[in-house]
Amino acid sequence: MMGTLASYSFTTPNFRLRSGHFDDNFRERVRGFDSYRKKSGSGSCHLCGGRMVSNKREYITFRKNSTKVWCFGENNDRDGVNSNDGSKEVESSEMGGQDSSVATASPEDNGERTAGDNEFGSDNSPASISSKPPTISSLGPAYSNFQVDSFKLLELLGPEKVDPSDVKLIKDKLFGYSTFWVTKEEIFGDLGEGVLFLGNLRGAREDVFAKLQNQLAEITGDKYNLFMVEEPNAEGADPRGGPRVSFGLLRKEVSEPGPTTLWQYVIAMLLFLLTVGSSVELGIASQINRLPPEVVKYFTDPNAVEPPDMQLLFPFVDSALPLAYGILGILLFHELGHFIAAFPKKVKLSIPFFIPNITLGSFGAITQFKSILPDRSTKVDISLAGPFAGAILSFSMFIVGLLLSSNPAATEDLIQVPSMLFQGSLLLGLISRATLGYAAMHAATVSIHPLVIAGWCGLTTTAFNLLPVGSLDGGRAVQGAFGKSALIGFGLTTYAFLGLGVLGGPLSLPWGLYVLICQRAPEKPCLNDVTEVGTWRQAAVMTAIFLVVLTLVPVWDELAEELGIGLVSTF
Repeated sequence: MMGTLASYSFTTPNFRLRSGHFDDNFRERVRGFDSYRKKSGSGSCHLCGGRMVSNKREYITFRKNSTKVWCFGENNDRDGVNSNDGSKEVESSEMGGQDSSVATASPEDNGERTAGDNEFGSDNSPASISSKPPTISSLGPAYSNFQVDSFKLLELLGPEKVDPSDVKLIKDKLFGYSTFWVTKEEIFGDLGEGVLFLGNLRGAREDVFAKLQNQLAEITGDKYNLFMVEEPNAEGADPRGGPRVSFGLLRKEVSEPGPTTLWQYVIAMLLFLLTVGSSVELGIASQINRLPPEVVKYFTDPNAVEPPDMQLLFPFVDSALPLAYGILGILLFHELGHFIAAFPKKVKLSIPFFIPNITLGSFGAITQFKSILPDRSTKVDISLAGPFAGAILSFSMFIVGLLLSSNPAATEDLIQVPSMLFQGSLLLGLISRATLGYAAMHAATVSIHPLVIAGWCGLTTTAFNLLPVGSLDGGRAVQGAFGKSALIGFGLTTYAFLGLGVLGGPLSLPWGLYVLICQRAPEKPCLNDVTEVGTWRQAAVMTAIFLVVLTLVPVWDELAEELGIGLVSTF
């Protein structure tokens, strides 16, 4: 629910806000202070510890443009600290972590909670979490009115939090001695919009989780999503084996991705058209030995300023289309693999956002999950399905192209490319050397079929997308197979190798920037983010990473000269 910003009123002891939402928030916090005062003794101030001569309640208020809190009571001159208005001044640092954003409340607003009530209204166990947003006191020592209003705006525009009454209901009816015994609650979610229940598991985690999900739907309907995650900062493993688990609760509208908007469809279509153009451009550039000299000079000479007549390229468009079709076919096959793997799991995917690139034709596509993944195995399967499908088609094109390159009957279809191209990949260079032979590879140029270029670009793009970092396919697979902490280690190593140019050669820097800008964040947790994926899935992920390294590591000059991959030096 949206509302206007509220401002503080300092002219009357009764604190009122222009928005009823904030008035209720602060009234409830003042009740919390009153409850704390009752526990510590009706005659003591819970801010300063001073003893009062009567049971008259104390109230606190903010002075404008000040971070000091004033304690009102009959014994106002305790310890010799007096103010002009007969109240004791207490620094905000003396509050011991209490909420310094509490303002003056009317007496009729207090006394509605008992001393045993906790934040969620349950008297079973003390709550360690408030459904209210972070207080101003936790953000710094002193703030202007503008800053205070900014914090309130963030609170107002933030995601909707879990209803405290639902938390109490869930604690009473969902959890118990036969499933999960709750001992503590903490905040959950990126912005603290959820509740994390910590405690002791009372059965097999998968059976308990399935039972809790069914009961949650019966109690609250289609309102919340329940997550089973590893307990943060757990001191040890679960006695039944494996990590200790906890359960997070988030509203569905907060935890589930939103639908694809019309503007996203428009952007996806524009990116696809640009990718078609970059693929055709790659097909034209692959015919460099046939292009007019003025066109070649413009694209190869850094001192060339005057652009050539682009109409000179039109005759080469038709011959560039087969390579462009190959590049686009690999991209579509890659995305089809994702959708085929997601369909039986009832996981929704967004429309792919293709990323054009003039060197490879495309950097692949960004495909988002549009529903929460049920478990980590599903994350691994969907993440690997696309790259595996694209790699199979790319490798098939690459091998067929190499075989056609050595076939005399296909001489008319061959194009001349620099032999240094094959030094860009250790794995692909060795395969090319084994297929074409030493004589063909140890030269300045090599005659190859366009399918070789299509397969090479497809395999390189697939390898880049399988790098274990962020929300790339490789990052998602590593996160699902080994956990988020493992992804952090893999990611830092990948960034280091990209920065040093160890992976990808000249494409390492643009690819690293692309990942940092578009896909650096890891994927959100699954509903069941604890159950392991199994040994064979982990082995598949590690095998894929090993092949990625072999594909992206370039052949250094000494090895290239020894193996005859390209003409490194001439005498």
